[in-house]
Amino acid sequence: MSDSLRFKMPLLDAAQAQKHVTINEALLRADVLGSRRVESRSLSTPPASPVDGTAYIVGNSATDAWAGTDGEIAIYLNGGWVFIAPWNGLQMWVEDEGYTTVYHGNTWIHGAISVSPFAAATIVRVVEIDHTLSAASTSTTAAIIPDKAIVLGVSGRVIDAIEGATSWSLGVPGSTDRYGAGYGIDAGSFARGVTGQPQAYFGNTPLEVTSAGGNFTAGRIRLAVHFFEITAPIS
Repeated sequence: MSDSLRFKMPLLDAAQAQKHVTINEALLRADVLGSRRVESRSLSTPPASPVDGTAYIVGNSATDAWAGTDGEIAIYLNGGWVFIAPWNGLQMWVEDEGYTTVYHGNTWIHGAISVSPFAAATIVRVVEIDHTLSAASTSTTAAIIPDKAIVLGVSGRVIDAIEGATSWSLGVPGSTDRYGAGYGIDAGSFARGVTGQPQAYFGNTPLEVTSAGGNFTAGRIRLAVHFFEITAPIS
């Protein structure tokens, strides 16, 4: 019995008995690969209780039943693992991270919108965090803007109503309102600040939330940084 070229679906032999077994396995593989969805790309050890039909991109230095399959797609079928070697141009939605990864040049490139023949890539990403406001006039997040990110804008949503201030501004150290000011304090209020020109950051950089009308005393904001990254070609 041979397999199909891309999806590695088992093909029927002439006069094969138990044809339904082969056909059902092929359909299950097609269901996973056709949906272009994996649960995660961060695991190097198989999950303890996988659901039949779920798929993962195997992480680095894989162990146990995944040993020797780094970077392959592991599909749990009929109580065991089936592995599919990826090919250039294959795209998969990574469920636990919320974006697409594409395989090219013997590696997975996450969030790429364009890839050169030697795997130089233009990447679009969004990094999102929930930030609880500190009791002060300025509340600083972790350094969520990556080094050499080209930021298009920052958006936000008030999750828990802000107290102690009448409005707030959103920016970075040295430019506290780069992404807007006068935002509302009620739960559900949102921010959508665009950069006047795409802004490159050299070094990991935090966001700053600054109060107006008094110091923050309570509140939680969900913040998202929208940005480009570039990667160098492989040798």
